[in-house]
Amino acid sequence: MSPEERAQRLFDRVMRLQEEGKQDSVRFFLPMAVGAYQQLPAMSLDSHFDVGLLQLAGGDVPGGVSEADAIRQQVPTHLFIFVLRARAAQAGNDARGLAQAYRDFLKNESAERTRRRPEYEEHARILDAFHAEATSTTGGR
Repeated sequence: MSPEERAQRLFDRVMRLQEEGKQDSVRFFLPMAVGAYQQLPAMSLDSHFDVGLLQLAGGDVPGGVSEADAIRQQVPTHLFIFVLRARAAQAGNDARGLAQAYRDFLKNESAERTRRRPEYEEHARILDAFHAEATSTTGGR
């Protein structure tokens, strides 16, 4: 198994365990998953997003924001930035930050989706759900 495959499998496991509410298992596998990403020869935008979601799953809000910032440095309008910022704002009970992340996502979504980035296809379910969440919360603005 390649380092990328190992990292992706561990990411998928941690996210599935989190969805199932198995926090003990999340805490067990989380360090392995983050460690697998740290061993990659290079971090893609998708890898930064995955690590950000992992950090947030483990309660590391600053770590999640740091990964959003790493993405922003490469592509300032990338949709993953706003998803990570929203999740961090939710974890920190930051209603203003959450509203801003929703607005920024909706403002940039159309142009970004037309770019057909491979990572958007891989995480289409997350982006579609986030779009619905942002639209219902902001009224589409």
